[in-house]
Amino acid sequence: FPCYPHVPVIFSSRRYVAGGQCKSTAKLDGKVVIITGANTGIGKETARDLARRGKVILACRDIAKGEAAANEIRAETGNQQVIVKKIDLADTKSIREFAENVLAEEKELHILINNAGVMLCPYSKTADGFEMHLGVNHLGHFLLTFLLLERLKQSAPARIVNVSSLAHHGGRIRFHDLHGEKSYNRGLAYCHSKLANVLFTRELARRLQGNLMPADLSRNAFSAGTKVTANSLHPGSVRSELVRHSFVMTWLWRVFSFFLKTPCEGAQTSVYCAVAEELDSVSGQYFSDCQPAYISPRGRDDETAKQLWSVSCELLGIQWD
Repeated sequence: FPCYPHVPVIFSSRRYVAGGQCKSTAKLDGKVVIITGANTGIGKETARDLARRGKVILACRDIAKGEAAANEIRAETGNQQVIVKKIDLADTKSIREFAENVLAEEKELHILINNAGVMLCPYSKTADGFEMHLGVNHLGHFLLTFLLLERLKQSAPARIVNVSSLAHHGGRIRFHDLHGEKSYNRGLAYCHSKLANVLFTRELARRLQGNLMPADLSRNAFSAGTKVTANSLHPGSVRSELVRHSFVMTWLWRVFSFFLKTPCEGAQTSVYCAVAEELDSVSGQYFSDCQPAYISPRGRDDETAKQLWSVSCELLGIQWD
């Protein structure tokens, strides 16, 4: 059991909570991975796993915490190609600076894992005036992907992995009030942003595969596109710092910790989407516990996905055709 190499799993209920495991032993020799929010939680555990396979860039807002995580991972894996770079997904200037730095230093990029996120924030806005959940969880990663996409295409086959959530089932894209200025509920704001992750992944996959219809996003369609795939996932309910903005959720997480995944367990589906050989040509899908999972009807609304894409480009001041 990869998360507990020296401790046998005694309780079958705990094994059930742990969920699916990535069993792939694929190496990433000569390949480069970027993981946002990689200094803590599932991002850190994803980095720890992938550092055993290849070069990993930890994209972090807090450089000190990022270096601490990188030092720990280097010592454990023996891989000195674990690098920390600063990015603040709540500031488009920082995102652009990060991308410029990566493009200047890395001639190839093979895997982008958009993992970082915020949850249950009191109402606030990013440096660019976006509601915080939408700005960080969706728009920040939307811009980062846009800025790095050509390098991913040049390095293909390549993968984009977007960490969403089961919470997308409770979300909707409120185009009339995207930034929550008319009404705001921090729980729903998180759900809305996670739905945006699913819709972004769906539309991105369609565009990467030659503008094929979503129903055609399959192994057979891969050869028609860019050989860059995009998939989203639900990591599970994980014991992490993500609930730090809510006293109630923090308390509940502690009380029911036995029934929550560890960060290592929560990272399994991210790792699976990044390296599993059977996903080489799978795109536009949504996974949970290392297997395909059900997407909500709103998450399968292609017209909403297209509109969200257009509005996102407008908000960010970019042209992405």
